[in-house]
Amino acid sequence: MRHRLKRAGLDGRIAAADTRGAAWALSHYGGKAHKLGNQDEDITSLPVAALRLNTKVDTALQRLGLRKISDLAALPRKTIARRFGPEVLLRLDQAIGEKNENISPLKDAPHYGVRMTLPDPIGLHTDVMAGTERLLIRLCDKLKTQYMGARMLQLSLRRVDQGTQQVELRLAVPMRDAARMLPLFERGVSEVDAGYGIDQIRLEAIQVEPLPHEQITYNTTARPEGLDDLITRIGNRIGLDNIQRFLPADSHIPERSFQIASAAYSDPEEIWPGTRPRPLRIFTPESIAGGGPQPPVQFRWRRMSLTTGRATGPERIAPEWWLSDDTWHTGIRDYWHIETREGRRLWLFYTPQKPGWFVHGEFA
Repeated sequence: MRHRLKRAGLDGRIAAADTRGAAWALSHYGGKAHKLGNQDEDITSLPVAALRLNTKVDTALQRLGLRKISDLAALPRKTIARRFGPEVLLRLDQAIGEKNENISPLKDAPHYGVRMTLPDPIGLHTDVMAGTERLLIRLCDKLKTQYMGARMLQLSLRRVDQGTQQVELRLAVPMRDAARMLPLFERGVSEVDAGYGIDQIRLEAIQVEPLPHEQITYNTTARPEGLDDLITRIGNRIGLDNIQRFLPADSHIPERSFQIASAAYSDPEEIWPGTRPRPLRIFTPESIAGGGPQPPVQFRWRRMSLTTGRATGPERIAPEWWLSDDTWHTGIRDYWHIETREGRRLWLFYTPQKPGWFVHGEFA
């Protein structure tokens, strides 16, 4: 194991002992390789922290000068139990093998995979989808028993010439509804080259997430399944991470009042903070000619001569003093909603500290 870890560029600390406590102590505090049979001699020179004691007890022992396990073992057992409690003696006995320590190994993770071997090869799209439907029903039954939902599925189709075609499906949300998941395989299965026929179909959920049952009441709002399926279909073409949504952020600064998150790994926010209307497009502030705190009657922006038809404002926004932002070095801003006679609806602001006008966004 040491050689394999070294080849992989990893530094491992490994020890073998007759007891679990001794092996833990030697691997964490021993400085060399150890063999079976002599762990009593090896661990006595280790610090008392090697007995898996909590920090409070370890500190108390060291204050009394009991820094090594040999120092602790030399004391009368009644004194140790009366001063530090039974836990210290228990850990000491477990390390030297005087008391057994039960080991409960972790169970293997459930395998979410099903397989179907066909007596005769198939090649039609409808036949492959029918076989996929049967496997999906069996797989979803397994997922239901474990309260899990599939997030990524892999359909493997073995041909008679031993070639394998694979269809991978990434889901926007965890699912275990076979009727809902089957249509999502249509596009991938239609691109499969069956060759001389397919004699085995295998379906595996290679990524799962907890999906507990939900209590349904009269005022329960159902999640829009159609939107999740649409995200899944588009995401399998361009990538789920490339489909994003806007979420509200805790900031009154226009540029930081929202955040962009992956639509597949976030929930939409139905209620946004009640602020004044914001433009559809926000860009880097662009300077325009204007004088005074009132919006200019005429101004030129992006090689266009515009005339102010209606001005609504001002809305004063102050910078967040606890954050460093170079774009807000001019201080507070007075925002105006400007409707021009040429049809443009712009978002302008005026900086009183350093007089100047800027265009910050455009409404639809």
